[in-house]
Amino acid sequence: MMDEVLCDELLEDIFTRLPPPSSRAVTLVSRRWLSLYRSSRSSLSLRLPSAVPAPSLIPALSSLLSRYPSLSSLSLLLSDHPTNSCIFSDGLLSAIASHCPGKLTRLRFLAGPLRDLSLLSSRKFTHLTSLTVSLSRPLLFAWVLSFPSLRELSVSVAATSDGAEAHIGGDPEHGPLGNSRAELGLESLSLSGIRGGDRGLCWLWRSCRKLKKLQLKSCEGIGDDASYSSFVQCLPSLEAVELRTCRSIVDGVLFQLAENCELLTSLLIYDGGSHDGLLYFLNSCVCDLQNLDLRLPLDFKNEHLFALGLDFRALSSFRLQSCCLVTGNGLRIFGIGMRYCLQELALINCDVLEREPGLLATLGQHLRELRKLDLSYNEMLPDKEVISMLASCSHLVDLRLRGCKGLGNATISSVPRCCRLLESIDIVHCCGVEAKAVESLLLNSPRLKRVQVEDDKVSDVARSWAASKFIEVVA
Repeated sequence: MMDEVLCDELLEDIFTRLPPPSSRAVTLVSRRWLSLYRSSRSSLSLRLPSAVPAPSLIPALSSLLSRYPSLSSLSLLLSDHPTNSCIFSDGLLSAIASHCPGKLTRLRFLAGPLRDLSLLSSRKFTHLTSLTVSLSRPLLFAWVLSFPSLRELSVSVAATSDGAEAHIGGDPEHGPLGNSRAELGLESLSLSGIRGGDRGLCWLWRSCRKLKKLQLKSCEGIGDDASYSSFVQCLPSLEAVELRTCRSIVDGVLFQLAENCELLTSLLIYDGGSHDGLLYFLNSCVCDLQNLDLRLPLDFKNEHLFALGLDFRALSSFRLQSCCLVTGNGLRIFGIGMRYCLQELALINCDVLEREPGLLATLGQHLRELRKLDLSYNEMLPDKEVISMLASCSHLVDLRLRGCKGLGNATISSVPRCCRLLESIDIVHCCGVEAKAVESLLLNSPRLKRVQVEDDKVSDVARSWAASKFIEVVA
């Protein structure tokens, strides 16, 4: 039998190369194959039922993890928070520390908030490079010193279940673990749910001198009053910043970025930023910004576009989503300024494209170097507007028209003629596009590799042709 001929080492090597559906099927062959499959797995994602009592669930997790000795990546998610969340979460973390600390490099622990002391005791994770956790207040970050290999840290802050707000282990800034001279190796930091009065951030900002990426999500502050002067110390090395739903602090952060970030190349702002704060950044920053992503920018106007077109000659990617205050004139001037550098443009759900006929044609004439174009969710955009732009965009390799309900067969039929270099296209929820247009697209696009479209719009002939040309067709 095949089961007797193949040695354990060969079977384990085979299992590591199988795609997920096939790899799960081999566990049904025999107990031996199930055991070898588990021992070969390097990544595991678990969703735990919170309804099971902690005295039963924690031993069960320990038993399960003992069967996966080669894990390097573990994701743990709890379906709901238990009553004694911190105690329960600490028990789960102890089980992980006992059974898979040696090779673990990535840990995503979303099974409830942890207490800082539990992390301080987890000194076995010496090889951990990426950690995602939820912490309860009060905050204390000196435990990061226990993870010498850590490069990526993501922390979401949850309120303590018992309402305790007393500090653990003394003053978070000057206690024995809060070494003011510490220098962490963190390169990526994500914080969610920080309040204006949270202590403990001051030490963290001072210690992150090598930070390359900073992400703030749903934050009302960056710590207490003392934290603001320390925050500046982590900025000089930053290359990428994301500010998501942080309207109360985004102005202050943008002012600091403009004055202290010479290496910044990527900025994302989602639902935040006043007119003045963003304009100051665009007019005063000393960095060569390459990627700018603005989502739901309620205060973004023409003067911001004018500043971009005038000063940002290194900008290669610009994404604008759900913007209602810019006009066609602003985008035209922006296009003129970006005509030699911009390679990726996204105008998602921007009603100015529907308000001003001919705008897309003008942008296409200016931005002839575009390689990626995303016009998704402009529901009323007609065929003639898109076709007129594609006529000038002969270098496109990626085109996204998802949710453009007004488009029909004419646009799709023009793609092979105008975009001979196209490799990927998304036409999901384009109601006017029919199966015959999809078939023509697959037959006549010489470099196409991926098409996203509904299954009922792919005929048997089109599917057969796609398979012969190794084109991936997905819904």
